[in-house]
Amino acid sequence: MAPSVPRTRAAAALHMKQIALDNQGRTIRRLRAQLATERRGLATMKKELEDTQVALEASHKVIAGLTEIGLSMSKKIERMKVKKQKVRSNHVECHQKFQARIHEAEDSMQAQHLIIKALVDEKDSLLQTIQGLQGANNSPAPFDGDWEEEPEEEPEEEEIEDIPLGDGEIDDE
Repeated sequence: MAPSVPRTRAAAALHMKQIALDNQGRTIRRLRAQLATERRGLATMKKELEDTQVALEASHKVIAGLTEIGLSMSKKIERMKVKKQKVRSNHVECHQKFQARIHEAEDSMQAQHLIIKALVDEKDSLLQTIQGLQGANNSPAPFDGDWEEEPEEEPEEEEIEDIPLGDGEIDDE
């Protein structure tokens, strides 16, 4: 309708309703477009959520596996510590036994040295007694003076040092 045509109230009301319907149609189309965009966004978010859920479940499985490995390693470490302590105590015990044997050998060597010294002294005493008895009886000396004393052999005493028990690590391998 051209603007020069007189309008009636009914025509004007009808025209206003048409404009309102056109506006509502545009609003509906715009809202439908927004709804479609929101649905696509929602579908994308739903897919991302599912992917995240799958990744989260996989992470939980990995964490559970790592936790199990960690617990297993902790148990192995504890067993190794116990084994290391046993090895160390066995080493200390062996060291103490070895030192005791060394001291026993030193004591035995000293006792043998004293016995040898006592036997040499007794031999000298017996020789003097024999010579004294022969001199009293005017008998010739049985050894005719060519007796050579054997030099006293001092047993070579090797200094055996205490072996220090080190603070070093004992290799468990």
